[in-house]
Amino acid sequence: MKSILNIAGIILLALLINFSLSAQTDKNLQKELTSKSIKEARQETKKLTKQGFFVARGAIPMDKQLESAWMMQLEKDENGAPKYIVETGNSTAETQTAAKIQATEVAKLSIAGNITSQIAALIEINIANQQLNNDEAASVTKIVGASKTLIAQELGRTLVVVEMYRKIGVNTEADIRLAYDLKSAKDVAKKVIRKQLEDQTKILQDRLDKIMDIK
Repeated sequence: MKSILNIAGIILLALLINFSLSAQTDKNLQKELTSKSIKEARQETKKLTKQGFFVARGAIPMDKQLESAWMMQLEKDENGAPKYIVETGNSTAETQTAAKIQATEVAKLSIAGNITSQIAALIEINIANQQLNNDEAASVTKIVGASKTLIAQELGRTLVVVEMYRKIGVNTEADIRLAYDLKSAKDVAKKVIRKQLEDQTKILQDRLDKIMDIK
């Protein structure tokens, strides 16, 4: 009985040490991430301020907005992959509101284009593995490539991490940076692409399942 208790004690101690080391590692990584984000944000703020950019009255200061953007760009998930897609949209219009709306749409399209490219590369691998004929493979590739706009429309609410402006003559230029959770973006994109493939091809359901079997 005493021997069993000793073994249990050793196991418990090992688990506590492992937990402590893991927590310390996470803390160090977070500290490094924050430090790098602050450094990059300060440098970018100086550059953009010199170019005439400013934030709207009452908004979070530019350096803090950029710091958040860099944090998201550098943050990794448990597998070491980027956790967020961060893209920028830029537009010039007669009013600040119009410029913001247009720049936001450009940024959303950039997010959709980014995730479409990632999924297209994975689907290409599955196309080869499923040995589709040339017509089927061409149709899948074409449909995936044409899905960017539909994906952008389905993204829903995006997180605005940077919003700044500058005057260009009588017009206003808007620079909008959006962030979107990478996993959620992939789920949206796969749903859109899957529906397009079902509607526009005659590929059997089980083969579609394997083509769309991407992580």
